[in-house]
Amino acid sequence: MQVRADRVSLEGHHGPLLPPTSLTVGGGDLAIVHGEPGVGVTAFGLALAGRLKPTTGTVHAEGVDAPLTELVAVVDAPGVSEPDDALPLRVVVGEELALAHRPAGKEDVARWLGEHDAAPFAGTRFENLAPAVRTRLLTELAAERKGVRVLVLDTPDRHTSDVGSWVATARVQATRGLAVVVLAATTPAAALPVTPALLGSAGQPAPEHCAPPETPEPEPTEELPESTDGVTE
Repeated sequence: MQVRADRVSLEGHHGPLLPPTSLTVGGGDLAIVHGEPGVGVTAFGLALAGRLKPTTGTVHAEGVDAPLTELVAVVDAPGVSEPDDALPLRVVVGEELALAHRPAGKEDVARWLGEHDAAPFAGTRFENLAPAVRTRLLTELAAERKGVRVLVLDTPDRHTSDVGSWVATARVQATRGLAVVVLAATTPAAALPVTPALLGSAGQPAPEHCAPPETPEPEPTEELPESTDGVTE
């Protein structure tokens, strides 16, 4: 499975939002896309997810029969999918579980928080969560949605200067076989752990492949023909 963006651009009411940008990412890949802070970064993520129609260029998925809106989840996009800061974590988790059509009652939320080492933060206002916890939990919730094969983490660097925290979260999901795109804006490109793709560029570096290689299936064992010479072996 691959998602390909080919020279995607977007025009806003007051001018260009996104210059033509290409990107290809597949299962197990981690791609970091760097751009200047602003709405263009989020716009590219929404285009990848099929939630914004490009002005020019195309975005399509290969190797899977499902629309982009079902395949791609945009995590923590400012003004789009970021949770209300005033809500306690347990409410945010309940809303996300309901969005994923999963049981979202009080006990279900408590169980999910416990399984993800977050039970002590159940009553914490979302704005007061440590950035690493915020990004990890939102990413886990998105990854558990039915049919999601691609995660787009929208500018986790706006919450923290600790690049390693959100890179670790992204790599965990890519190691599990998901395609992961991280949109970065406030971190200097030189401080990123891999060479990033750049907004406004058609020629991009290959993403980092994190998933372990698939173990080939063993060759079938050939059965020896039965002896017909009457000799007992």
